[in-house]
Amino acid sequence: MVEWFLFLPQSRLSIDEIVVRARTAEASNFTGVAFIDHLETPMAPDAPIWEAMTTATWVAAHTDRLRIGHLVLCDAFRHAAVLAKQAVTLSEASGGRFELGLGSGSMPDELARFGLGTATAGQRVTELEQTVAAVRRYWSADADGQHPRPSHPIPLVLGGRGRRMLDLVRRHADWWNLPAPDVGALPDLAPAVGPAHVSVQQMVGFIGAGADADTVVTAARRRFGRLGAGLVCGRADELIDYFAVLRRQGAQRFYVWFSDFAAPESIAEFGADVIAAGGGGSTGATTPGT
Repeated sequence: MVEWFLFLPQSRLSIDEIVVRARTAEASNFTGVAFIDHLETPMAPDAPIWEAMTTATWVAAHTDRLRIGHLVLCDAFRHAAVLAKQAVTLSEASGGRFELGLGSGSMPDELARFGLGTATAGQRVTELEQTVAAVRRYWSADADGQHPRPSHPIPLVLGGRGRRMLDLVRRHADWWNLPAPDVGALPDLAPAVGPAHVSVQQMVGFIGAGADADTVVTAARRRFGRLGAGLVCGRADELIDYFAVLRRQGAQRFYVWFSDFAAPESIAEFGADVIAAGGGGSTGATTPGT
């Protein structure tokens, strides 16, 4: 059964507004929620943004079923030993609902600005692989393993599409996520990830019942047209057909990113008219563990 996550960048929203959206998703057939991990809002550095792990912890405390994760935590922000401890703690506190999403860092200027290094893209992938290995070791029964060890499986989600990243996914990840701008490459890239489950990030301009299509589409394209095929606009029946194509191409999870910044009414209507009606509801869905 396909899984549906709400992708919810924790920027320009109050903490209470984030919780409302997560609770709405939980009540509307979504499997989980995923946040971003930046020290400043991408392309809008003056817009406020909340810290990623703290946000995830707060939302976990205010939901009951929703899986909690990130697309994706930036490797350079946290020492592997600290990250391993944070992941185990949040997994335990949430009853096993936490997933560890990791990436090599998509904004090198941000890393340099905050004194987090000037590594090249290739060097960052190498460092990410070292982090993955270290986290696995800290979770293990090895002599240098941490205590407590995970009492629940903590799935590892890796995002990206470069050759070395796909190799890392194939060898280490439970889930691979394809970023929205690259959705058109899904049929070509999915075979390269081996046993990892496949997820797709997708921006949606959702035209709800009674909404003016031209207004929704115009606003969505103005805000997110740069995503190319990563933005899809449509009414419920059109979106059901669209996501069915991605399922046939191998997608097993969708991270839905709403162009109206996840208005609660959009979340609820999408859950009722797309997820439930399309046969991809999340209640009882399972997620592979490590």
